[in-house]
Amino acid sequence: MFKIAVVILVSLILMVFFLPYIYTTSAYALNPSEILSSPSLSHPLGTDRLGRDILARVLQGGQTSLIIGFLSAIITSLIGLFIGINAGYFKGKIDKSIIILIDLFLTFPTFFLLLALVSYIQASTIILIIVISITGWMGMARLIRSESFAISNKPYIKILKLAKVSNSKIIFKYFAPLLAPLFLISFTFTVGGAILAESGLSFLGLGINPPNMSWGSLLSDGKAVIDIAWWVSFFPGLIIFLVTFSLIQISDFLQQKANTKDIL
Repeated sequence: MFKIAVVILVSLILMVFFLPYIYTTSAYALNPSEILSSPSLSHPLGTDRLGRDILARVLQGGQTSLIIGFLSAIITSLIGLFIGINAGYFKGKIDKSIIILIDLFLTFPTFFLLLALVSYIQASTIILIIVISITGWMGMARLIRSESFAISNKPYIKILKLAKVSNSKIIFKYFAPLLAPLFLISFTFTVGGAILAESGLSFLGLGINPPNMSWGSLLSDGKAVIDIAWWVSFFPGLIIFLVTFSLIQISDFLQQKANTKDIL
Protein backbone atom coordinates (compact mmCIF):
# COMPACT_ATOMS: atom_id res chain seq x y z
CA MET A 1 0.00 0.00 0.00
CA PHE A 2 2.91 2.35 0.71
CA LYS A 3 4.26 2.11 -2.83
CA ILE A 4 0.79 2.62 -4.30
CA ALA A 5 0.28 5.67 -2.08
CA VAL A 6 3.61 7.17 -3.14
CA VAL A 7 2.83 6.57 -6.82
CA ILE A 8 -0.62 8.16 -6.47
CA LEU A 9 0.70 11.18 -4.56
CA VAL A 10 3.66 11.84 -6.87
CA SER A 11 1.49 11.33 -9.96
CA LEU A 12 -1.12 13.80 -8.74
CA ILE A 13 1.48 16.42 -7.81
CA LEU A 14 3.19 16.10 -11.20
CA MET A 15 -0.17 16.20 -12.96
CA VAL A 16 -1.27 19.34 -11.14
CA PHE A 17 1.89 21.31 -11.80
CA PHE A 18 2.98 20.04 -15.22
CA LEU A 19 -0.13 18.85 -17.08
CA PRO A 20 -1.36 22.47 -17.60
CA TYR A 21 1.58 22.94 -19.99
CA ILE A 22 0.13 20.14 -22.14
CA TYR A 23 -3.58 20.54 -21.47
CA THR A 24 -3.81 24.25 -22.30
CA THR A 25 -7.58 24.72 -21.98
CA SER A 26 -8.28 27.83 -19.88
CA ALA A 27 -9.71 27.31 -16.41
CA TYR A 28 -11.56 30.64 -16.71
CA ALA A 29 -12.96 30.53 -20.26
CA LEU A 30 -16.78 30.61 -20.35
CA ASN A 31 -18.63 28.50 -22.89
CA PRO A 32 -22.43 29.08 -22.87
CA SER A 33 -22.96 26.31 -25.43
CA GLU A 34 -21.45 23.63 -23.16
CA ILE A 35 -22.95 24.36 -19.77
CA LEU A 36 -22.88 21.28 -17.49
CA SER A 37 -21.59 19.03 -20.25
CA SER A 38 -20.83 15.51 -19.05
CA PRO A 39 -17.29 14.10 -19.37
CA SER A 40 -16.27 13.69 -23.00
CA LEU A 41 -13.21 13.71 -25.24
CA SER A 42 -13.31 17.51 -25.51
CA HIS A 43 -13.85 17.93 -21.76
CA PRO A 44 -12.49 14.82 -19.96
CA LEU A 45 -14.03 15.78 -16.62
CA GLY A 46 -17.01 17.71 -17.98
CA THR A 47 -17.90 21.38 -17.50
CA ASP A 48 -19.52 23.46 -14.75
CA ARG A 49 -22.51 25.81 -14.63
CA LEU A 50 -20.68 28.42 -16.70
CA GLY A 51 -19.28 26.00 -19.25
CA ARG A 52 -15.78 26.08 -17.77
CA ASP A 53 -13.61 23.00 -18.15
CA ILE A 54 -13.50 20.97 -14.92
CA LEU A 55 -10.12 19.35 -15.64
CA ALA A 56 -8.46 22.71 -16.21
CA ARG A 57 -10.03 24.04 -13.02
CA VAL A 58 -9.03 20.98 -10.98
CA LEU A 59 -5.44 21.43 -12.13
CA GLN A 60 -5.46 25.17 -11.41
CA GLY A 61 -7.19 24.74 -8.06
CA GLY A 62 -4.87 21.89 -7.16
CA GLN A 63 -1.87 24.18 -7.36
CA THR A 64 -3.46 26.47 -4.79
CA SER A 65 -4.51 23.61 -2.48
CA LEU A 66 -1.12 21.86 -2.60
CA ILE A 67 0.84 25.07 -2.10
CA ILE A 68 -1.30 25.99 0.91
CA GLY A 69 -1.14 22.43 2.25
CA PHE A 70 2.62 21.94 1.99
CA LEU A 71 3.70 25.46 2.99
CA SER A 72 1.39 25.63 5.99
CA ALA A 73 2.51 22.12 7.03
CA ILE A 74 6.16 23.18 6.81
CA ILE A 75 5.53 26.27 8.95
CA THR A 76 3.33 24.32 11.38
CA SER A 77 5.92 21.57 11.75
CA LEU A 78 8.80 24.00 12.30
CA ILE A 79 6.82 25.91 14.93
CA GLY A 80 5.88 22.66 16.67
CA LEU A 81 9.48 21.41 16.45
CA PHE A 82 10.91 24.60 17.93
CA ILE A 83 8.38 24.80 20.76
CA GLY A 84 8.50 21.07 21.51
CA ILE A 85 12.30 20.92 21.70
CA ASN A 86 12.47 23.95 23.98
CA ALA A 87 9.85 22.47 26.30
CA GLY A 88 11.50 19.05 26.49
CA TYR A 89 15.08 20.28 26.67
CA PHE A 90 14.88 23.17 29.12
CA LYS A 91 12.00 21.77 31.21
CA GLY A 92 11.01 23.67 34.36
CA LYS A 93 9.20 26.97 33.94
CA ILE A 94 9.66 26.99 30.16
CA ASP A 95 8.02 23.58 29.88
CA LYS A 96 5.13 24.58 32.16
CA SER A 97 4.55 27.81 30.22
CA ILE A 98 4.53 25.96 26.90
CA ILE A 99 2.14 23.31 28.22
CA ILE A 100 -0.25 26.05 29.33
CA LEU A 101 0.00 27.66 25.88
CA ILE A 102 -0.67 24.34 24.13
CA ASP A 103 -3.62 23.56 26.40
CA LEU A 104 -5.00 27.05 25.80
CA PHE A 105 -4.96 26.51 22.03
CA LEU A 106 -6.39 23.00 22.38
CA THR A 107 -9.30 24.37 24.43
CA PHE A 108 -10.85 25.53 21.18
CA PRO A 109 -11.59 22.95 18.45
CA THR A 110 -9.08 23.63 15.68
CA PHE A 111 -11.57 23.99 12.85
CA PHE A 112 -13.79 26.39 14.82
CA LEU A 113 -10.70 28.41 15.68
CA LEU A 114 -9.93 28.52 11.97
CA LEU A 115 -13.46 29.69 11.24
CA ALA A 116 -13.22 32.40 13.88
CA LEU A 117 -9.96 33.76 12.52
CA VAL A 118 -10.91 33.62 8.84
CA SER A 119 -14.29 35.26 9.51
CA TYR A 120 -12.54 38.52 10.36
CA ILE A 121 -9.85 38.40 7.67
CA GLN A 122 -10.13 38.60 3.89
CA ALA A 123 -8.94 35.15 2.86
CA SER A 124 -6.08 34.71 0.41
CA THR A 125 -3.42 32.08 -0.16
CA ILE A 126 -0.96 33.77 2.20
CA ILE A 127 -3.59 34.44 4.86
CA LEU A 128 -4.79 30.83 4.79
CA ILE A 129 -1.21 29.55 5.10
CA ILE A 130 -0.66 31.78 8.14
CA VAL A 131 -3.99 30.96 9.78
CA ILE A 132 -3.66 27.19 9.28
CA SER A 133 -0.09 27.35 10.59
CA ILE A 134 -1.13 29.27 13.70
CA THR A 135 -3.89 26.81 14.54
CA GLY A 136 -2.16 23.54 13.70
CA TRP A 137 1.18 23.39 15.54
CA MET A 138 -0.04 21.97 18.87
CA GLY A 139 -0.04 18.28 17.91
CA MET A 140 3.52 18.43 16.58
CA ALA A 141 4.69 20.38 19.64
CA ARG A 142 3.27 17.78 22.05
CA LEU A 143 4.86 14.88 20.19
CA ILE A 144 8.25 16.58 19.96
CA ARG A 145 8.09 17.69 23.60
CA SER A 146 7.42 14.16 24.79
CA GLU A 147 10.31 12.71 22.79
CA SER A 148 12.65 15.61 23.66
CA PHE A 149 11.88 15.06 27.33
CA ALA A 150 12.96 11.43 27.03
CA ILE A 151 16.10 12.31 25.06
CA SER A 152 17.14 15.01 27.56
CA ASN A 153 17.12 12.39 30.34
CA LYS A 154 19.62 10.16 28.58
CA PRO A 155 22.99 9.94 30.40
CA TYR A 156 25.10 11.27 27.52
CA ILE A 157 22.93 14.37 27.24
CA LYS A 158 23.39 15.05 30.94
CA ILE A 159 27.15 14.62 30.53
CA LEU A 160 27.17 17.08 27.64
CA LYS A 161 25.30 19.62 29.77
CA LEU A 162 27.76 19.14 32.65
CA ALA A 163 30.60 19.65 30.16
CA LYS A 164 28.98 22.99 29.31
CA VAL A 165 28.50 22.13 25.65
CA SER A 166 26.32 24.83 24.06
CA ASN A 167 22.61 24.18 23.99
CA SER A 168 22.41 24.83 20.25
CA LYS A 169 25.11 22.24 19.53
CA ILE A 170 23.40 19.62 21.69
CA ILE A 171 20.04 20.27 20.03
CA PHE A 172 21.27 20.27 16.43
CA LYS A 173 23.85 17.50 16.74
CA TYR A 174 22.15 15.08 19.13
CA PHE A 175 18.45 15.91 19.30
CA ALA A 176 17.78 16.55 15.61
CA PRO A 177 18.82 13.10 14.28
CA LEU A 178 16.72 11.32 16.91
CA LEU A 179 13.71 13.53 16.30
CA ALA A 180 13.90 13.38 12.48
CA PRO A 181 11.76 10.22 12.04
CA LEU A 182 9.03 11.54 14.35
CA PHE A 183 9.14 14.91 12.59
CA LEU A 184 8.79 13.31 9.15
CA ILE A 185 5.89 11.11 10.27
CA SER A 186 4.04 14.04 11.79
CA PHE A 187 4.79 16.27 8.79
CA THR A 188 3.19 13.91 6.26
CA PHE A 189 0.08 13.71 8.43
CA THR A 190 0.05 17.50 8.86
CA VAL A 191 0.08 18.10 5.09
CA GLY A 192 -3.12 16.08 4.71
CA GLY A 193 -4.73 17.93 7.59
CA ALA A 194 -3.78 21.30 6.11
CA ILE A 195 -5.25 20.40 2.72
CA LEU A 196 -8.47 19.26 4.38
CA ALA A 197 -8.59 22.45 6.48
CA GLU A 198 -8.22 24.65 3.40
CA SER A 199 -10.77 22.59 1.50
CA GLY A 200 -13.23 22.82 4.37
CA LEU A 201 -12.90 26.59 4.64
CA SER A 202 -13.20 27.07 0.88
CA PHE A 203 -16.21 24.74 0.78
CA LEU A 204 -17.91 26.96 3.36
CA GLY A 205 -17.06 30.07 1.33
CA LEU A 206 -14.46 31.33 3.83
CA GLY A 207 -11.38 30.27 1.92
CA ILE A 208 -10.17 31.03 -1.58
CA ASN A 209 -12.42 33.58 -3.28
CA PRO A 210 -13.31 33.79 -7.00
CA PRO A 211 -11.83 34.16 -9.53
CA ASN A 212 -9.14 32.15 -7.73
CA MET A 213 -9.95 28.55 -6.96
CA SER A 214 -8.96 25.54 -4.91
CA TRP A 215 -10.24 21.99 -4.62
CA GLY A 216 -12.48 23.07 -1.76
CA SER A 217 -14.08 25.92 -3.68
CA LEU A 218 -14.59 23.67 -6.72
CA LEU A 219 -16.28 21.13 -4.48
CA SER A 220 -18.53 23.88 -3.14
CA ASP A 221 -19.41 25.04 -6.66
CA GLY A 222 -20.83 21.64 -7.49
CA LYS A 223 -23.10 21.16 -4.47
CA ALA A 224 -25.95 23.17 -6.06
CA VAL A 225 -26.04 20.97 -9.18
CA ILE A 226 -25.02 17.62 -7.73
CA ASP A 227 -28.39 16.07 -8.64
CA ILE A 228 -28.01 16.83 -12.36
CA ALA A 229 -24.23 17.13 -12.78
CA TRP A 230 -22.41 14.82 -10.37
CA TRP A 231 -19.04 15.36 -12.06
CA VAL A 232 -18.75 19.02 -10.99
CA SER A 233 -18.14 18.11 -7.35
CA PHE A 234 -17.14 14.45 -7.72
CA PHE A 235 -13.72 14.95 -9.32
CA PRO A 236 -12.44 17.67 -6.92
CA GLY A 237 -13.67 15.52 -4.02
CA LEU A 238 -11.97 12.44 -5.46
CA ILE A 239 -8.65 14.27 -5.79
CA ILE A 240 -8.85 15.54 -2.20
CA PHE A 241 -9.56 11.99 -1.02
CA LEU A 242 -6.69 10.47 -3.02
CA VAL A 243 -4.14 13.02 -1.82
CA THR A 244 -5.09 12.83 1.87
CA PHE A 245 -5.46 9.04 1.77
CA SER A 246 -1.99 8.70 0.21
CA LEU A 247 -0.43 10.99 2.82
CA ILE A 248 -2.05 9.04 5.67
CA GLN A 249 -0.82 5.73 4.22
CA ILE A 250 2.70 7.12 3.88
CA SER A 251 2.61 8.42 7.44
CA ASP A 252 1.37 5.05 8.77
CA PHE A 253 4.11 3.21 6.89
CA LEU A 254 6.82 5.51 8.23
CA GLN A 255 5.48 5.07 11.74
CA GLN A 256 5.51 1.27 11.42
CA LYS A 257 9.08 1.36 10.12
CA ALA A 258 10.16 3.67 12.92
CA ASN A 259 8.56 1.46 15.58
CA THR A 260 10.07 -1.68 14.06
CA LYS A 261 13.56 -0.20 14.10
CA ASP A 262 12.96 1.31 17.52
CA ILE A 263 14.40 4.63 16.41
CA LEU A 264 11.79 6.84 17.97
